[in-house]
Amino acid sequence: MSLALAPVDESVDLEANLPCRKFDPDLWFADSPTELELAKSLCGDCPLRVECLAGAVERAEPWGVWGGEIFERGAVVPRKRPRGRPRKEDVARDAALRVEVEARMAANGLAESRNAVRLAA
Repeated sequence: MSLALAPVDESVDLEANLPCRKFDPDLWFADSPTELELAKSLCGDCPLRVECLAGAVERAEPWGVWGGEIFERGAVVPRKRPRGRPRKEDVARDAALRVEVEARMAANGLAESRNAVRLAA
């Protein structure tokens, strides 16, 4: 199954406007949940965010931040959990965040790709 990608805006200066080109690229592949949240926030104003996310979904990226979403083992996760057993309130928050991630993906036209990418439980 192949996803239709949004057309790339030809007027975008690819070198100057992309946060992943301006900041340390390791930030998008960090182990720290805090650093990954920072990378997600930097993706918010990126002119290629939708295309980046669609490409990552199509490739089932194994990890990192792509298009403002965190991928882990090929699945979109609402947030990266720290090591150890999750607290009960964290489990409840993750369930609410999964709904939010699904809504963002649907808003970006990636709802039909749900079969191509799974949301981690």
